[in-house]
Parts: sequence; structure tokens; C-alpha cells
Amino acid sequence: MRLGVLDVGSNTVHLLVVDAHPGARPLSAYSHKEELKLAELLDARGAINAQGVERLAEALRTASRTAEDKGVEDLLAFATSAVRESSNAESVLAHLAEETGVKLQVLSGPEEARLTFLAARRWFGWSAGRLLVLDIGGGSLEMAYGIDEQPDAAVSLPLGAGRLTSTLPGDPPEAGAFRSLRRHVRAEIARTVGDFTRLGRPDHVVGTSKTFKQLARLTGAARSSEGPYVRRQLTREALESWVPKLAAMPSDERAALPGVSRGRARQLPAGALVAEGAMDLFGVDVLETCPWALREGVILRRLDHLDTA
Repeated sequence: MRLGVLDVGSNTVHLLVVDAHPGARPLSAYSHKEELKLAELLDARGAINAQGVERLAEALRTASRTAEDKGVEDLLAFATSAVRESSNAESVLAHLAEETGVKLQVLSGPEEARLTFLAARRWFGWSAGRLLVLDIGGGSLEMAYGIDEQPDAAVSLPLGAGRLTSTLPGDPPEAGAFRSLRRHVRAEIARTVGDFTRLGRPDHVVGTSKTFKQLARLTGAARSSEGPYVRRQLTREALESWVPKLAAMPSDERAALPGVSRGRARQLPAGALVAEGAMDLFGVDVLETCPWALREGVILRRLDHLDTA
């Protein structure tokens, strides 16, 4: 069957269309992203403003029409932290459903972590052993650990690259503000480390999300054009050498670096701080990036339900 996943995140609205069958690997048929930066369309009360609601409604209408054009049988639409944490989420969701016909399911942070973990487990298989999965989104950082398909620990922290970038004045960011952010990031992550380390050391550490992929490419990993099956790693040593360089560059210079998109260039220093902090505090020297993440986890869960129906 042909499934569509519509992901309303803090940075983008992403429609992914796949051909999928229970027991088989989902095959991507179509992908389209629209940069919305929803986290920047909040008013002083933390509510999605009128412009944000209208832009989101138009993005959903476009995605719904495209999904129909592509022959999608079932559209799985969900939203993450930007909608989840807005003070007017309930009224916005009702308005969007009425105006566009798209009913967004709002995922909790731990649910995001669990679904991303499921995708990484299926990608790497049982032989990978105990997995620690890290995912840096626009609004939050998700972390999950376990040996099965359901993690033994799953948490979400408000440490997304977009959210943190909004607290950094200047381009490049002011040095004092960047040091303060580093302290904040590490203190937040450190509060959760004990919940994971008591479960034992992971056999394999995985980084999903655009931030980890860009950082891996920046530090020498293969280009995306070489395909999803090439092993791509990020080392803490290489990352630590890049963090101060990224913080000292304006966005235009970052956008010219290998693997860095213009739309994400401004967020990369904050994202790199989160990646560095997580790898350091968890004692991770090397992680491997994963082509699958939250969207694939949503698809896999849907297929599992079909298989047991």
C-alpha cells in the first residue's frame, strides 16, 4: 500500500510518501519539505500567531492535495514540539482540521523518542545490541536506550537547535551568550545521564536528524549522493574541534561548508553544542548516523498494526 507521513516539525512541514507492506522495507516514492520555522511564529504568550496558523493551514492543504495526487491510501499526520508546546494548540488543531481536513496527532516527547528508537532498531537490526539513540530536532532533543524494539529509557528535553538558536543574540553569536548556552545545555543533559547509565553501556550509539547528518558530513562523512547504505560516523574529537569554529562564523560562511544547508546554517552552532554535550556526558567517542528516524518510526508502527489486524 502507499502511505504518506506528514510531519509538522519546528523547522519544516515534510511530506514523505512510501510504498510499504508488512514485513518489507518501506520504499520512498516521494518527498517534499516546506520550510515553515513554526517556532518563530509564536506570540509573546507562546501561542501560534495568526500568520503561523494561516501558513500552516496552507502547507497542510498543499500536502493533502499532493498526497492525493500521489495515490496515498492513508495519510499519517503528526506534529511535534512547536505545536505541542504552543499555548493555543487545542484551538489551532481544531481550526486546521476544519479548514484542511487534516487531523494532526500531537506526539509527546517520549513518544517521539520511542518511535525514533524503533526506526533505528529496525535499520541496524538485533546484532547492534544495546542502542543509545540521540535525535536533535528544531524544538527538542530526544534520547532513548534499549535492547529491544521498545526502549528501556526514553526522554525528551527542550534542547532543539531552533529553540536554542532563538536565545543566541548576534550572527555569529556573542561569545558570552554561547558560553552560557553551553552551560545550560550540559546541565540539562546531565540531569538525565544517570537514568541511562544505570542500564549499562550501549553497544552502538546512533545519531538521527539533520543536525547529526550535517555534522557528520562536515567532519568527513560521505555525501548523501553516495546512498543510504554507506556507513557514516561522527567522532567526538572531530566535533569538539568544529564547535568553536562554527560559533565564530556568520551564517553565510556556515552555509558554504560541506553538507550544510542554508536553511539550517544559523542553527548549526547550537545543534553542535547539544551533540557535543550529549556525546561527552554519555562518554561517546563515536556515533553512527541513521537514515531512518521519526517519520520512518511512524510508518513502521502503522505497518505493525496492519500485520496484527
